[in-house]
Amino acid sequence: MSKNRVPAIDGWFTMDPEEPRLLGLRDTESGSYFFPKDVAVSRAPGYATAPLEETPLSRRGRLWSYTTNHYKAPEPYVSPDPFVPYTVAAVELQEERMVVLGQLAAGVDPACLEAGMEMEIVLDTLYEDDENEYLVWKWKPVEA
Repeated sequence: MSKNRVPAIDGWFTMDPEEPRLLGLRDTESGSYFFPKDVAVSRAPGYATAPLEETPLSRRGRLWSYTTNHYKAPEPYVSPDPFVPYTVAAVELQEERMVVLGQLAAGVDPACLEAGMEMEIVLDTLYEDDENEYLVWKWKPVEA
């Protein structure tokens, strides 16, 4: 029996397996973007009362920086047992010009990463339980 594929965090991204998108907010007056939308409390200067609309963000961007963590992250991250180091990528989204962090997708060797390379969002498993596979967005290099 297959497990249900559910988002690890509701409302932060779409569950489209082919073209997942992060869901952010856009200030309709200044054009500023915010992510994650649940905790977007700041506003562009001079636009404190401007309306915000939910908007899908770019699927692609350029690798700005990355690091491999050799320690367990705090909750709500669920570390595999035994712990395995994981890489976090900082990617500047194409249209929004904002940097979004996310883990490197499974199977991607961090040794192949270079600052400035094009990256895209994919859905990947964060953790599983008896009933569900909990998905998050992760980054992988765009295939040439």
